[in-house]
Amino acid sequence: MYLETFTTFFSELTDTRQSAKITYPLEDILFVTLCGVIAGAEGWSEIRDYADGHLDWFQQHGYLNGGVPVDDTIARTISRIDPEQFRLCFIKWMQAVHEITQGQLIAIDGKTLRGSYQRGNRQSTIHMVNAFACKNKLVLGQVKTSEKSNEITAIPELIKLLDIEGALVSIDAMGCQVNIAEHIVEQGGDYLFTLKSNQGNLHKAVETAFSETRKAPLGGLSFEQQHGRIEARVYHVLSAKQFTEKFSQWPQLQTLGMSMSFRQQKGKAPELMYRYHISSAELTEQQLAEAVRDHWAVENSLHWVLDVCMREDVCQIYQDHGAENWAMLRQVALNMLRSEPSKGSIPAKQKRAWMKTAYLEAVLNAGFSGVAN
Repeated sequence: MYLETFTTFFSELTDTRQSAKITYPLEDILFVTLCGVIAGAEGWSEIRDYADGHLDWFQQHGYLNGGVPVDDTIARTISRIDPEQFRLCFIKWMQAVHEITQGQLIAIDGKTLRGSYQRGNRQSTIHMVNAFACKNKLVLGQVKTSEKSNEITAIPELIKLLDIEGALVSIDAMGCQVNIAEHIVEQGGDYLFTLKSNQGNLHKAVETAFSETRKAPLGGLSFEQQHGRIEARVYHVLSAKQFTEKFSQWPQLQTLGMSMSFRQQKGKAPELMYRYHISSAELTEQQLAEAVRDHWAVENSLHWVLDVCMREDVCQIYQDHGAENWAMLRQVALNMLRSEPSKGSIPAKQKRAWMKTAYLEAVLNAGFSGVAN
């Protein structure tokens, strides 16, 4: 099942090598590389080692009949895949296995690949913008930008590629732009933007709208005590309809939101912080609270996992499209590992896949099992 599905979604990639000089088919090298990344390989030589260690299994499935390519061949082949084609294959696969449900939260946020710069030029470090389904913990797609400030142009490009109908798309202050809101609404989704003071007039207008709420006695606080600190949060919403003139440029704006957080850390003065939000969805206080909290899954369940468990920031691959394509392979692998239902951390599952091809098969089957016939 997984072999046919893999071929269906990734056979559209163009092999840019000269046909007369091809010894190892692109499909073979891509499949072997994906399996190696699932099993925790962190470089080209480890992909080769994984293929060599499980050569019999690969050949039983019709791959590597000409033997195992050297790591330079693997590196050149993967690094020259057109990343735009690869991205489309990845997104089509995710749209086939994951159905957007009404109100589902999709968090969009950026992450820098710190080891991806051309040696001697740290300005060449690439930055990826990811779309993350927070409840299911699945990456839905990503696009590359040359620097963090270009997220504003990259986000609309990513949104155009995604199926967001019925979803609530949350973005932090960097992406709080009218044109981004328009793209989301045009595609049938709702936006939830978190504001910061650098939004200037918009931030001030929402802050002013909640001036009476801030004067009222605090109520409804839920306290949490952990790691030597006490925290409490409360959320408030207002209908944007009563402020139509102030926010007329924002498409279908329905809700203004405010989150108040109190923090008391041992030995430090207590802090009371306010954050403000706008949304085209009609949100209750409970729905706003859940969406704001769930947005942070993109940091805790994606970026942290990529850095700590899959060691993305220490990866030194940078030639051609190598860094971008390897980043996509990591996210394909992460989605598949999470789809496999057995217990265990991501590193533990990777170790199982490195040792046992039977477990690798379980991961591949789980990753592709949702594809409609």
